[in-house]
Amino acid sequence: MPKSPGPEPSRIAHLESRAVVTLSGPDWRGFLQGLITQDVETLAPGELRFGALLTPQGRLLFDLFILGRADGCALDCAAERRDALIQRLSIYRLRAKVEIVADETAVWAAWGGEKPARDGWLADPRAPALGWRGYGLAASANAREADYEVHRLAFGAPGPADWGEDRSFPIEANFDLLGGIDFRKGCFVGQETTSRMKRRGAIKSRMAPLAFEGPPPAPGTEVLAGTLRAGEVRSGVAGRAIALVRLDRIDGASLTVDGRPCRVVRPDWLVG
Repeated sequence: MPKSPGPEPSRIAHLESRAVVTLSGPDWRGFLQGLITQDVETLAPGELRFGALLTPQGRLLFDLFILGRADGCALDCAAERRDALIQRLSIYRLRAKVEIVADETAVWAAWGGEKPARDGWLADPRAPALGWRGYGLAASANAREADYEVHRLAFGAPGPADWGEDRSFPIEANFDLLGGIDFRKGCFVGQETTSRMKRRGAIKSRMAPLAFEGPPPAPGTEVLAGTLRAGEVRSGVAGRAIALVRLDRIDGASLTVDGRPCRVVRPDWLVG
């Protein structure tokens, strides 16, 4: 009798676009708790959470995966903006007893199959479908970061290229739906604007996956519902992009982008 095929192995990629900053010292927890959108008072060693650091006006500056460690935490951030993150955190440090340093720990992602057998892989806190993240593991890549980007875009999770710097609100980038904002934790930088948007309940625009034929439109290309502007492309790959769309103009509409028909592929988790 032929053997049934085993579980499909995960695809594993080194995320070179991500880098790590570590925080330690007796005041690290209270220091970070008052800054970011995610709760760290209850963060346990080995636990991974998703959050952001905002401007005082409530716009996105940095997305962060926060990893609890025995002596502090590690912040997984965009590599090209790591120095800016360290500088921003240092401005807020004042007299807090906290060390903020760059860390050369490699960031890995696994997805699309069984969880890798090696210890140290942590479930992506945004959603189970996004797979796992690993830090400083002796992993072997069988995929490229570009393959992971295709997976992320297919799921519909925005990334740094979609929200830019000081351009978008975290709720527009779906941080509230992907576990990136703890509305019960109390104050954080930009909390007033973020909470007000959530309390109003009617979110006008959100980032959503866009499907079309051919190469991706250039960032900034308009999504049209007839002659009405319905959104704007932020990033993409062949056949799929993330766009910031007007929720009141996409349902049931005939959409085009760059002169081509397109459609919003609204995942089950993406609610208004």
